[in-house]
Amino acid sequence: MELKNFIASGDIYDVYESDGQAIRVYQDEKYKEKCLYAALTHARVETTLKFSSIKIPVLHEVSLIDGKWAISMDWIEGKTLGQLIDENPDKADMYLDKMIDIQCEIHEQYMPLLSKLKDKLARQIKSLAQIDEIKKYELLTRLDSMPKHIKLCHNNFDPDCVIINDDGTFVLNWGSARQGNASADVAKTYLLLSLKRPNLADKYLDKYCAKTGTSKHYVQNWLPIVAAAQLDRGIEEQKDLLMRWLDVVDWQ
Repeated sequence: MELKNFIASGDIYDVYESDGQAIRVYQDEKYKEKCLYAALTHARVETTLKFSSIKIPVLHEVSLIDGKWAISMDWIEGKTLGQLIDENPDKADMYLDKMIDIQCEIHEQYMPLLSKLKDKLARQIKSLAQIDEIKKYELLTRLDSMPKHIKLCHNNFDPDCVIINDDGTFVLNWGSARQGNASADVAKTYLLLSLKRPNLADKYLDKYCAKTGTSKHYVQNWLPIVAAAQLDRGIEEQKDLLMRWLDVVDWQ
């Protein structure tokens, strides 16, 4: 397969567009397991959302390209909600409302075949070298005390994952999806907005809680947990903010 148009780089993979397909090429052969698990996760979500109004790119192939593992799926045309917000800041409220509607529909799906989000968060926290064992214990104890749910959680959901075009609403980047507590997923979205579009983070959380009747405090209790898990990605420019969030015991 020929890689034609380079689009972007992630932490562990590069994305290309080629002949109407998006090709995710993992940067090192050691990521074989991550590639295969991401493909399995995507396929399971694809099946679950079959009868939902939400669409996701159809997965076509897992392959080796020049010795590197790759996933091929539909290339979805159009601008993301993130691009639309950046281009039309006066319409940010409208786009946030749309994003929340989509996220709520995702959470209405149940995914008992997916791995558990709490297990993934626990593994990420245990792997951290940046914090001591006492802090890990505190975070893991908090995580263990949180209610266990089996709702579909995107676990990487933000405006850059959503494209709305003439064919419908598409949500991208499902490799980190898990079954779990919707409020953990919301806390992760709040975190991503705080890192990339901080002026929208609090507005998003207020809108989500008002729409769903969810306690803001309940979502905020997840923030130290998802912040610790995000530290596992090793993105240096995020470290200061994430480390500050670990030390917040109760949010107002």
